[in-house]
Amino acid sequence: MNDIEYQSPEKIKAYQETLLAKALEYLQANSPYYQRMFDSYKIDIHKIKHLEDLVKIPFTEKKDLQLFNREFLCCPKEKIVDYITTSGTLGDPVTFACTEKDLQRLAYNEKKSFACAGLKPGNIVQLMTTLDKRFMAGLAYFLGIRELGASVIRVGNGIPELQWDTIKRIKPDTIMCVPSFILKLIQYAEEHNIDYKNSSIKRIIGIGEGLREQDFSLNLLGRRIKEKWDVQLFATYSSTEMGATFSECEYGQGGHVHPELIIVEIIGNDDMPVADGESGEIVITTLGVEGMPLLRFRTGDIAAKRVEQCPCGRNSYRLTPLLGRKNNMIKLKGTTLYPPAINDVLDNTDYVENYVIEVSTNDAGTDDVVVKIALNKTPDFDAVKALKDSFRSRIRVAPQIEILPLEEIQRIVFPPKSRKPIKFIDKRARK
Repeated sequence: MNDIEYQSPEKIKAYQETLLAKALEYLQANSPYYQRMFDSYKIDIHKIKHLEDLVKIPFTEKKDLQLFNREFLCCPKEKIVDYITTSGTLGDPVTFACTEKDLQRLAYNEKKSFACAGLKPGNIVQLMTTLDKRFMAGLAYFLGIRELGASVIRVGNGIPELQWDTIKRIKPDTIMCVPSFILKLIQYAEEHNIDYKNSSIKRIIGIGEGLREQDFSLNLLGRRIKEKWDVQLFATYSSTEMGATFSECEYGQGGHVHPELIIVEIIGNDDMPVADGESGEIVITTLGVEGMPLLRFRTGDIAAKRVEQCPCGRNSYRLTPLLGRKNNMIKLKGTTLYPPAINDVLDNTDYVENYVIEVSTNDAGTDDVVVKIALNKTPDFDAVKALKDSFRSRIRVAPQIEILPLEEIQRIVFPPKSRKPIKFIDKRARK
């Protein structure tokens, strides 16, 4: 098999080092930002021969993309065929520019990821993500499904009625969406007597939310979906900056990294690589990007590498499910946790309609966490007490809980101009 992911770890590493040398040469010749970095830090790119040598190069951070956005562009503007944006740390979105070659690379990446999740020509995928609003994701998935030779139905997000009408009419076998939306689809089906368990859907590919714990068992959300609907579940991890998606295979043992497209380092609190299997921040170097390639970009996401061969036969390393984002780490009553652990409890509480998590610093200098919720019904028990009990059993500590009208929560979660729901608000003072 010619796919590099099935080659030996030694061959994969050597192949990545060859591609790294080409990427560095390209940045040296075309990137105003990295030209300045190499000059400022006296970096001789020809001495960066091995992956281990990457530690000699400073990190690129999201604020750099925001402050020096145009300096990252490595080609004439005439070559740009698609402009997209991603969230920024300083308030405004960050612009990303893709050339025709970049879109072809994106299609190739998604083709491999979908194939990893078992898709083949002839499959029909119902795409429940938007292709507009400057998002990369929806376009990437469309290009990848097309490249694979499968069929795509571009329904977009939300509107359970339209989703079920489409499933009834066209009979797709695969859904791609944010996993928590599946619960809304199930609820709609149950309320409208739709026999969803015997529908054409056999596979769900999740984006944007985790489905598994660190040991790869299903988390609360994954279990709740599986208990209701016995379909195959696949989790993915992706970001605009990476221009790549890591998808699980049928064994659900982590997201497979495509070595020809990206180099991944896992960095500890000392900014040095951690041992394989240890959690740390994901740092990426893109390979083969023409428009805006990145070198040692800090994603802020926390995960670990798994390097043993996957049961599927691939030798490329995999990433564990995300623990959370580095900057969002919470220290609540002595317990360290990340927002996804709180989300998991709330997303699986049937009387919670919507919510937002707010974190602030108290007078003692430690974290206060307030979960503001809207109920979809008035239970015949103490909802706050029951929810606190759920938190304690799941994450050992319970945040403060406030019940507010749904309209008020909706205004917070869906602010004007926001493309994504805001479920986490960090009011802590940053040093």
